[in-house]
Amino acid sequence: MAFEDILVSLTTYPERTRSSGIDDAVTLAVALGSRISAIACEVRVPAPASPMGSALLNVPALVSAELKKSAAAAAQELTEFRKAAEQKGVFQDVILEKCPTSELPDLVTDYARLRDLTIIPMPDIDTVERWLAETLIFGSGRPTVVLPERPRWSKAVALDTVVVAWDFSRNSSRAVADALPILKKAKLVSVLTVINEKVFSSGRSGTELAKYLARHGVNVVLDEVDAAGRDIASVFELHMTLRDADLLVMGAYGHSRFREFVLGGATRSMLLRPPVPVFLSH
Repeated sequence: MAFEDILVSLTTYPERTRSSGIDDAVTLAVALGSRISAIACEVRVPAPASPMGSALLNVPALVSAELKKSAAAAAQELTEFRKAAEQKGVFQDVILEKCPTSELPDLVTDYARLRDLTIIPMPDIDTVERWLAETLIFGSGRPTVVLPERPRWSKAVALDTVVVAWDFSRNSSRAVADALPILKKAKLVSVLTVINEKVFSSGRSGTELAKYLARHGVNVVLDEVDAAGRDIASVFELHMTLRDADLLVMGAYGHSRFREFVLGGATRSMLLRPPVPVFLSH
C-alpha cells in the first residue's frame, strides 16, 4: 500500500511548530508521492483554581492571552502549510480544532487512524510533541514519522538511504511491512542487526529479511554491528552517520500504564533526540 494520504500535526502551545518543520513535512510528502493534510489545535488552557493566585494575578487576562497566542499560532501555521504544500503540489486539507491541552493527543490520534501515516516535527526540548508521538505510535494503529529539529539535523529530506533496525521481533517485522513503500523507493536499504546488546527471540538471520525485501525489488545490504558495551541509541546514531542515512525504520517498544507510556530504551532515545527522521510502527 502506498502512502496516499498523510497528516502532519502542528503544535500551537506552549510553542508553535517551526517553519522548518512544516517545510520538512511537505518535502517528505513530495518524496513519498503523497497528498498531505495538516492539523492544528487552538488549545484551551485551564485557569488555576487558586483564590490567592487570582488575588495576586489577573488570571482571566493571563488565560485569555495564552488562548490568543495559541489561536494566532494555529492560523499562522496552517497558512504557512497551505502555501508550502500548494507550491509543491501535494496539498490535501487543513484541519483546525479546539480542545484542552489534555485532550490533544487523543484528538490527533482519532484523525491519524484514518491516515496512512502521521508526521510529527520534534523539537529538541521535551514538550507536548513527545506525549503526542507516544500516543500516536501506540494508539493509532498507523505508522508515525518523527522529524528532527533543524539546525541540528541539516540534511535535505530524502529517501535515498534507509536503515532498518532489525532484531527478529514482531515489532520490527511490523515496521518493515508498514514501511515497504518507502523501502521500495530507496536507492539503498541497510538492514542493521546489533549483536551482544540483547538476546534475540529467534535464530532467523537478517539474510531471510534481505531475501524478502529483494523479492519486492529492494536493494539491500546487511550490516551486523557489535554493541561492544555501547547503548543502542549510540550504535544507531553512529551507523546512520556511517551510512549517511536519510531515514531510520524501527519497531516501537513500550506499553501504556495509567495513561503514561513506558518506552523501550531505543524507542525513548529516538523520540528524545532523533538523529534523522525516524519511522516508528507498533
